[in-house]
Amino acid sequence: MIGLVPTGYPDAVARTPSTNGPARSSDLAVNPVDRRSAPGSSRMVGVAPAFVLHQHRKPRPHFDLRLEEDGVLRSWAVPRGLPDSPGDNRLAIAVPDHHLDHLTYEDADKSIADIGRWEEHDRTDRRMLFTLHGRTGSSRYALIRTSEGWLLHLTKEQPSEGRG
Repeated sequence: MIGLVPTGYPDAVARTPSTNGPARSSDLAVNPVDRRSAPGSSRMVGVAPAFVLHQHRKPRPHFDLRLEEDGVLRSWAVPRGLPDSPGDNRLAIAVPDHHLDHLTYEDADKSIADIGRWEEHDRTDRRMLFTLHGRTGSSRYALIRTSEGWLLHLTKEQPSEGRG
């Protein structure tokens, strides 16, 4: 089981990010399939990248899925939350990347619904298959690019440890 704060990250206390907005680097894109970790990247070898699922209460209730990659958190707004069954696809709207200090950020309108590590299994121009290893277990998802945006899909094949 994954703890509240992934290994390699500071205390579980909520931190105020150095910026309240998205990452400002000019080369950041909201397309996860075009960004891959380059050999020799700053991420430590053998340490799985982190993810966080933020629950927002304002302006409208929704969730943000954030996956650590290339020194930032790739982010998608998921209005109805993560899918509960393989037949239930969810809209996922790519939003600007955020700084890594958003990993443990909470405030009056944003809380952490889940946090942990993620692993990528396969990636093409139109799909990314990955597993989230969170506080309540592990679940495998696919982010699928459509002509109108992204869908988040819970796969039929799940990790052997199940969904918590």
